[in-house]
Amino acid sequence: MSWSLWLTLVVTGVLISLTPGAGAINTMANALGIGWTRSIWGILGQELALLLDIVVVAAGVGVIVAGSPVAFNVIRYAGAAYLVILGIRQWSAPAQPADSEGAASLTATRLSLIRRGFLVNLTNPKAVVFFLAFMPQFIRPERPLLPQYLVFAATIVAIDVVVMWGFFAAAARGLRRITRTPRGHSTVNRPFGGLFVGMGALLATVH
Repeated sequence: MSWSLWLTLVVTGVLISLTPGAGAINTMANALGIGWTRSIWGILGQELALLLDIVVVAAGVGVIVAGSPVAFNVIRYAGAAYLVILGIRQWSAPAQPADSEGAASLTATRLSLIRRGFLVNLTNPKAVVFFLAFMPQFIRPERPLLPQYLVFAATIVAIDVVVMWGFFAAAARGLRRITRTPRGHSTVNRPFGGLFVGMGALLATVH
C-alpha cells in the first residue's frame, strides 16, 4: 500500500470512527459507569468484532451474508434485540455511585466489558456490508493480498481505539462527576439506556 493510499485510509478511517454509533454509545456509557481507564476493555471487545468483520470480508464470506436477505436479517434483528436489552438494563440499573465498584470484581468486569463490546459490534451486519464496499478501495489485487489486509486491519483498529478512547470516552470523562451520587448515576443511565434502545430500533427498521 502506497503512502498516499495509506494516508487516504487514515483520513477516511478517522471520519468513520467519529460517526456516532452503537460502539460510541457503549464506550461513553462505560466511561461514565466505570471510568475512562477501565472503559478500554469494552473498546478492546469492539475491536475484536471489528477484526472479525474484516476477516469475514477478506475471506469472501461477507459476500454471502450481504447477498442473503435471510442471513442479513437474522443478524440484524438479533443485533437490534441485543441493543434494546442493553438499553433496558442501562435504564433500570440500580442507582449507585460510580466509584462504588470493588477491586475484587475487576477481573469479572473486564471480561464482561470485552464480551459486551464484542457483541455490540458483532451484531451489526451493516459493518460487513460497509467493509465489502470500503475495503476494495484500498486493496490492489495485483499485489500480495495478506500484507495489504494486515495494514488495512491494523490501521482501522488503531484509529478506532484512539477515537473511541481519546474522544468518546474522554468526552464522557468530563461528565463522570455527575455519577458520583446515586441520583446522578440514574440521571445519566437513563439517557444512555434510551440511546441504546433507539439504536436498536434504528438498526431494526432502517434498510
